[in-house]
Formats: sequence, structure tokens, C-alpha cells
Amino acid sequence: MEKLTGQNEDYIMKPVAFVRCQSYYRYEAPRQAEYSTIPAVIEFRKGQNFETALADLKGFERIWVLFVFHLNCRWSPKVRPPLSPDGAKYGVFATRSPHRPNRIGMSCVKLLNVDGLRLTIANSDMLDGTPVLDVKPYIPEADSFPDSAAGWRDHLKDQEWTCAFVEKPFLEKALFLREEASHDLESFARIQLRYHPLDSSRKRISQMGPQIYALGFRTWQVIFSVNQAERSYVLKDIASHYKKEDLLEGSPDPYLDKDLHRKFLATFPGTLICSSNPDAGIITAVQEETQAEKQEQNP
Repeated sequence: MEKLTGQNEDYIMKPVAFVRCQSYYRYEAPRQAEYSTIPAVIEFRKGQNFETALADLKGFERIWVLFVFHLNCRWSPKVRPPLSPDGAKYGVFATRSPHRPNRIGMSCVKLLNVDGLRLTIANSDMLDGTPVLDVKPYIPEADSFPDSAAGWRDHLKDQEWTCAFVEKPFLEKALFLREEASHDLESFARIQLRYHPLDSSRKRISQMGPQIYALGFRTWQVIFSVNQAERSYVLKDIASHYKKEDLLEGSPDPYLDKDLHRKFLATFPGTLICSSNPDAGIITAVQEETQAEKQEQNP
């Protein structure tokens, strides 16, 4: 039997670049780049002649980005994906889970500009500081197989929910937050509500009234209604998740965002503050990420 070269070797790779964007927490990352509208910049390291290596990338509409899930520390042979059709666990190699033996991810993103050592991209599903191992051009005739079977994911089609309407209060406030803080709450909501929208074990969901719910995003809430018979939802409004006393001048500001909330409430007077459960408080990013990680690795 012919010996396989390199089978007993370790391979050490150094990042060629890092991602810079406004997404910092794991729960903010879209499940796939195709569902994201988040812009980002990939900054390549200096002094490596990478300017020359990037020179001919202009003209490609999309690129593959190979990166490291740098916030994940362990792996599991079986995981429960966020979009599991039956709540079951699947082998990690049959999923896009970040909990892998080698923490390598890949995304197909839209390339907007090449400027020296900086690639500007759209629809990023990576977080700020993500180490990038490599980029490759997307080649449609080689990389696209839209009619391919997708295993257990093919069963998701029967469980998909649709957005029936987006109301004006939501649109106005989503635009404000996108311009002021680069928060894309519409994209976030559509991704979170596409499947199992009322699953509070994996999302920050609270009920506010008959068929009216709130979905948590950092210190904000997306207000939406559902029509379970039609498997549809309506994005209605956006609210601050701080209580009134939390926004008093001089109050602690651990997330450094209370000035944004004050400006938001001044711009949209009469906006709802906090949820129907005032004792819910604000779940920290660390708690959210820990909960999501446990849910993925445990049934």
C-alpha cells in the first residue's frame, strides 16, 4: 500500500487577513452569507506582497473566503443545527456548524472593491476580527449546482415561514439604526423568523399580546405578529429593551449604547420601551452565545 504523504504531519497556518465589520457577537452572525446584507472589509497583512497576489481579483463578482471560527474552542461529533427540521442532531460534517474539529469556515460573498490590501465585501456572515486563511474567486460554472440534493435540509422547505408585510414604523426605525449604528434589524429578523419563529429555546422571544411577539437583538426588540395558519409574519415595529430608569442620565452604560437609545427615542417619540415582561431585563451577549452553543451541542 502506498504511504500517504503528510498523514502524520501537523499543518500550521497563519492568517493572511482579518475581517473588520460592525458584527461582534456570535448570535449576530447570519446563518449563511446569502442571507446577510452586512458590509465588511477584509484587511490583508502588510509586508507579505499580498498587493500583488490580489491584483487580478478585480472583475470577479463573488469570492470564497476561508476563515477561522476564532470564538469557538471545542467541537462535537453531532450537533443540532439552528434549522433542524425535526430537532434532531446530525453529524457535524453534514452541517455548517462552527463546532468543528478544525475550526474552518467558508463563505461566498459579493466583492465590491479591491483597493491595495483591502477587499470591500457585501453580505458578510463573519464577525469583526475573524482571521482569514485564504480567498478564492467564485467561478459560476464550477461552483454552482442549484439542483443538487441537500440531504436533511431538503425537509426544511415544508417548514419555512414568509414575511407577509413590513409596516412603516419598522421600516423607519430600521433605517435609523442602520444609518446610526450599522444594525441591520430587518435582515436579522428575516433570518431568525424564517424557521420556527416562536422557538424561545434558541431565540430571545417574548409574547406581548395575542399573536404579537418581540424578538431580541442586543438591547433592541423587533415587534412582529404571526399568522400560524399561513406560516407568515409581519414586521411591525422596533423598541428599546431598556427600561425608562435605565436611560436616565448618569446610569451605568455597560454596552456603550444608551446615547443611541436616547437619540432613537427622541427621534421617534412615543416609541414602546421594554417588553411586556419588564423583569426580563437585558440578556448579555455572553449569556446569549453560551445558550446558543449549548442548544447546538445538546438536544
